Amino acid sequence: MSDREPTADPGSDGVDPVTLEVVRNAASAVAEEMNATLLRTAYSPNITDRRDCSCAIFDPDGGMIAQAENIPVHLGAMPFSVAAALDAHPPASLEPGDAIAVNDPFRGGAHLPDVTLVSPVFRDGSLVALAANRAHHADVGGATAGSVSAESTEIYAEGLRIPPVKLLQADEFDEDLLATILANVRTPDERRGDLRAQAAANDVGRERIGDLLDEHGCEGFAAAVDAIQTYSERRMRGAIEELPDGEYAFADVLDDDGHGSSDVRIATTVTIDGEELVVDFEGTATQTESPINAVRAVTASATYYAVRCLTDPEIPPNAGCYRPVELRTPTGTVVDAEPPAAVVGGNLEVSQRVTDVVLGALAEAVPERAVAAGQGTMNNVTLGGTDPRGGKSRGDGATDAARGRPYAFYETQGGGSGAHATGDGMDAVHVHMSNTRNTSAEVLETAYPLAVERYELREDSGGAGEHRGGLGLRRDIRVTRGSADLSLLGERRTHAPYGIEGGEDGDAGTDVLLEGAGGNGAVGRSSEVLPSKCTRRLEAGDVISVRTPGGGGFGDPADRDRAAVVRDLRLGKCSPESAREVYGIDLDEHGTDSKEHGVDPEE
Repeated sequence: MSDREPTADPGSDGVDPVTLEVVRNAASAVAEEMNATLLRTAYSPNITDRRDCSCAIFDPDGGMIAQAENIPVHLGAMPFSVAAALDAHPPASLEPGDAIAVNDPFRGGAHLPDVTLVSPVFRDGSLVALAANRAHHADVGGATAGSVSAESTEIYAEGLRIPPVKLLQADEFDEDLLATILANVRTPDERRGDLRAQAAANDVGRERIGDLLDEHGCEGFAAAVDAIQTYSERRMRGAIEELPDGEYAFADVLDDDGHGSSDVRIATTVTIDGEELVVDFEGTATQTESPINAVRAVTASATYYAVRCLTDPEIPPNAGCYRPVELRTPTGTVVDAEPPAAVVGGNLEVSQRVTDVVLGALAEAVPERAVAAGQGTMNNVTLGGTDPRGGKSRGDGATDAARGRPYAFYETQGGGSGAHATGDGMDAVHVHMSNTRNTSAEVLETAYPLAVERYELREDSGGAGEHRGGLGLRRDIRVTRGSADLSLLGERRTHAPYGIEGGEDGDAGTDVLLEGAGGNGAVGRSSEVLPSKCTRRLEAGDVISVRTPGGGGFGDPADRDRAAVVRDLRLGKCSPESAREVYGIDLDEHGTDSKEHGVDPEE
């Protein structure tokens, strides 16, 4: 974030409102085009299909100018990576064509699979901007395929740790450095392709920023950037000032750390004083001996997101809108872990609970804007092994079919979002800090020795209320060939997503291992409910069945519109039993609400 003092008015530096809006929207378009390039040129399904990546542009001081509408947990934390890159490589040491790579969580990163690439933009020898993107790489080494293990106890087991280093110079990759990275991952071809796609995305950013400089000049562009950030700051200050002053506290827990500790507490107190807001996490649990820890950048990202949700989400996202928000994170806790803590789950799971508690605290200040808890987890599933369908080249044009081809499949799963004062939660979506997609069945089955057996909504999983919580989903993935190492990292299996204003909690999630060959619903298949944080070896025919949480409900279920219940019944979102017992509605043999015809189902 930039520490520059705000000017009194966005137009006081000579930037008229029309120019401000033109540059602001053009800057956003630059980030969006960067993202489109990254999606189209990446190699792995995790980026091309799941869209697990984000793009933004920054000023020379590292303050965000604009972002693409990507993944909140990436975008709020990316400024920390840019700051780390500039700290390690000051502007005077940078040249055109450089690109700095970093994934070290303790030097601006979030968790190791997220690799950020930062490219300086020069004009007439001066640094005028930075183009940056972050992409989740499906494997960066470590003890477990996919580099998302519930069993890691320190950062060294989680994968290759990259401090801010120049990966490109004069638009050419440092081949020695690249070779070192690729030698430490299970899927080097994917990693090479994805890194090149990240470089290509930043090339587009540099070119489009150059177009803006051609049109507005360096001084005009810099003035417009300062005005844009000041405009966002002024709007955020105004939005905070509209909130009632006071202290608002809220706490929630993570189910467990996967290593024997349960109810890992995350607490916050939000203090609103005029046009400024302080978020203090005093009272939060100390960091764990597990990957359920977040670095400060991740906690900041979740906090900024929650504040924007309950103030004015239309405020342009840039460095300016975060200036009125002060973050206090006690070091050595699960929201500000110190090395050598394992942190892969912080970006994925701790971030979601931070969002829940900040939203919960702010809901006390503005109950009319409150939202029930969403699924509160990313339901991380990682499968890795050797794909016997594609052998490794021996160099003579043939392949060694016996060895096969290493693969690492990673995805997060959607679930229910929380209901709110004006409507139901959405079904089977990625909530809050995640904004990716599930891998399509067709892509999954083409790229990996895996198959999707079931993919459906979970009936009755949304919390009942005047407005119903969104439904979770069930996704069954079968290993079709060979064996695979499974790693699960999920939450909200013990403590369900909370309802508010009389709404009921959403259903908790669960993960089930179905063992044995056979298709959907095979008779005799054994089943085992798995811990939400574990690793297992699966054999061909085994199925991991992930059933994700539903969102919490809003308001008294007795106040729900009868037509909405009937609609849910007909769509299979609500069972007849729930309709009767929770909402007092029964359907006749024609599928019609019997009370609409004057018939009491109790008679």
